[in-house]
Amino acid sequence: MKKAVVIGAGFGGLALGLRLQSAGIATTIVEARDRPGGRAYVWKKDGYTFDAGPTVITDPDCLAQLWRLSGHDMAQDVTLLPVNPFYRLNWPDGTNFDYTNDDRLLHAEIAKLDPADVAGYQKFLAYSGDVYRTGYEELGHVAFLDFKSMLKAAPDLAQYQAWRSVYSIVSSFVRNEKLRQALSFHTLLVGGNPFSTSALYALIHKLEKQGGVWFAKGGTNALVSGMVTHFERLGGTLHLGDPVKAIETVGNRVTGVATRAGIRFEADAVASNADLMHSYRDLLEGHARGPRMAHKLAKKRWSPSLFLVHFGIEGTWPGIPHHMILFGPRYKELLTDIYEHGVLAEDFSLYLHHPTVTDPDMAPPGHSTFYALAPVPHMGKLPVDWDQVGKIMENRILDEIERRLIPDIRSRIKVKFSYAPPDFEADLNAHMGSAFSLEPLLTQSAWFRAHNRDDVLSNLYFTGAGTHPGAGIPGVVGSARATASLMLEDLA
Repeated sequence: MKKAVVIGAGFGGLALGLRLQSAGIATTIVEARDRPGGRAYVWKKDGYTFDAGPTVITDPDCLAQLWRLSGHDMAQDVTLLPVNPFYRLNWPDGTNFDYTNDDRLLHAEIAKLDPADVAGYQKFLAYSGDVYRTGYEELGHVAFLDFKSMLKAAPDLAQYQAWRSVYSIVSSFVRNEKLRQALSFHTLLVGGNPFSTSALYALIHKLEKQGGVWFAKGGTNALVSGMVTHFERLGGTLHLGDPVKAIETVGNRVTGVATRAGIRFEADAVASNADLMHSYRDLLEGHARGPRMAHKLAKKRWSPSLFLVHFGIEGTWPGIPHHMILFGPRYKELLTDIYEHGVLAEDFSLYLHHPTVTDPDMAPPGHSTFYALAPVPHMGKLPVDWDQVGKIMENRILDEIERRLIPDIRSRIKVKFSYAPPDFEADLNAHMGSAFSLEPLLTQSAWFRAHNRDDVLSNLYFTGAGTHPGAGIPGVVGSARATASLMLEDLA
């Protein structure tokens, strides 16, 4: 029986492990932390359940496939709950926009902003659908290993004006500025600036509209637990709480991994779901390929980090939907500060996660769980003392929520803690605290992104946000599908 080791039990690592184990490859997943999930970690405090994120589940069928590979049903391990509206978008002037896949309701929301934009939106939806079929259904799970594969995709890139930004392409269809923001902010969910991320990422709109937006009962980490249950049901091994110290090699072949506890796992193939820079710079330090790739990666553009405030409060809030975007007074200028200037601006935009409106069991009876998330520059652009800055940010974020949504929030808070860029670096080995790995630019996509199989070490593979197609649950699950195809072909 061929053996594989996967480093990291995030969504990418678990999805890859399930595909390999379903195909008869004896697979061990080695995870540094005390529980699986990676960025989809979870904390349980005083009866409250706090997801670390991600919290938006789209294309549930890409997950269900992982069970169908072995003739099982995802529903036996995971319950997905629909979220509607998908998001409520709110601006400082009090404007609300409920974003849904109900055409009648959505058109009414658009008409409130500008009736003339209803027709433009329908044209945008057609564009998004075309890009979705090509960029996601056809190419989203296919590895780009050489430049020829990129050239084959060139006609599609040209047809869909991939060199333009998402915001630019949206603006060609609709004229209302708030609607332009509503149709372009999605790239932020995968670490991309709407003003520089390729127009191909407009496919996210069709992805959500077609498959809906969902939440796992018990929290996103309950989906992780379901994946682990099925992986172990198939005979896979999960090794927790023991970081990989080195990927071992002989010549240009990997032979296995060594852990900090002194355990060695031999393997016919190794795949890393760990941070790209950590994988090459630290885990491959003993092979010339490691420092060489780390040097190249250091020159690339890395996505920003995040600052999150988690809080459990007294009271229930049926009027606050599951997902909210609280836009600030600036859009492009704020994003330029974050992505280009490395400035921690006085204003911010927030994503507010309110899971107890969908699943009340994530808090004690009569209480609610929230987190508020603000994109911030990564530590390479903003080298500040987050122990000090974090306290200021936390207070400012709570002030904004108090002003716009929950007037007496501070008197209601029972549990509160924050998560800052240094935590991403410490807990996830995330380079410079980046929350989404490489920034999803056209020049860092497909073949230009980290390859699913290393170019030199012929049995070393990668899955996760840093590889094609990129971040987000469908993205990393798609990367696992692409990587599994390569591994199974090579191991046959």
